[in-house]
Amino acid sequence: MKIGIAGGGAFGTALGVALALDGNDIQLWARSADAIKVMQDKRSNPKLPGVELPENIAFSAALEPLFACDTILLAIPAQTLPDFLKANEGALDGKNLVACCKGIDLTRMTGPASTIRDLVPNAIPAMLTGPSFAADIARGLPTALTLACADDDMGAILQTALSTTSLRVYRTTDTVGAELGGALKNVMAIASGIAIGAKLGESARAALITRGFPEMQRLALALGAQPDTLAGLSGFGDLVLTCTSDQSRNYRYGLALGTGSDFDQNTTVEGAATARAVRKLAQELNLDMPICTVVADLTEGKTDVLTALNTLLSRPLKEE
Repeated sequence: MKIGIAGGGAFGTALGVALALDGNDIQLWARSADAIKVMQDKRSNPKLPGVELPENIAFSAALEPLFACDTILLAIPAQTLPDFLKANEGALDGKNLVACCKGIDLTRMTGPASTIRDLVPNAIPAMLTGPSFAADIARGLPTALTLACADDDMGAILQTALSTTSLRVYRTTDTVGAELGGALKNVMAIASGIAIGAKLGESARAALITRGFPEMQRLALALGAQPDTLAGLSGFGDLVLTCTSDQSRNYRYGLALGTGSDFDQNTTVEGAATARAVRKLAQELNLDMPICTVVADLTEGKTDVLTALNTLLSRPLKEE
């Protein structure tokens, strides 16, 4: 199967490497012609230092080769995904579109798979998510992911196509649970980074992870997710990984907030936008989401770390 990948960042390229090394022909598209030229000429991506790009990955800054593929992995930031889908709806019609980004669109208030379903109604939407870092995938380290597709027959086909010797893909039909688990864990990763950056200690981080997980479940269940999905790779698994490793962009962003340091504005931090979306959803659904709300306020500069901490600690005592 020839697989297309939209997005030349670290994660999209890493997936391309893993799939190509397993014998698949890969067509990778990136918006930047300069980035494409570097990958073509040097067979490397600066975002994945030390990783050689296999010869069976073809690169193009033009979209036509990408659209020739029946299955396309969308490794595009969640906040820019809708524009890409709307601009190319006709060419994407009938394709298997697998979202590889994590977040909630601030305008539509939907996750990536739901956004695909709404904007390209004749495509088959799916979501590839779970505890993974691009560097690990590109280096062939063992990684387990979740493939969520409401069409279970197509989900089984995609599961087989996207599994490699180093990538073990599990499947579910619960796209809502998978996309929300992947989105919400980024908010908790920011909170965990803040705790460590502000020198609140490992115990505080453990408490945030533990209390953050029920928040994730609360919103997911309210939006129709299956109860068990958040306890799997796309929820709890991804939560543990991103809250405990500085490979996570969201965790590093939280560290910067906690220490009052500058953060590279060119680095995509999906959790910041997701926190704001969750705050709005929580208000609309009358849900108690204190950690997500505090993170949203911090990312917008509406509060400071000390005030945010006091807000959380002054909440009424209750049973666990």
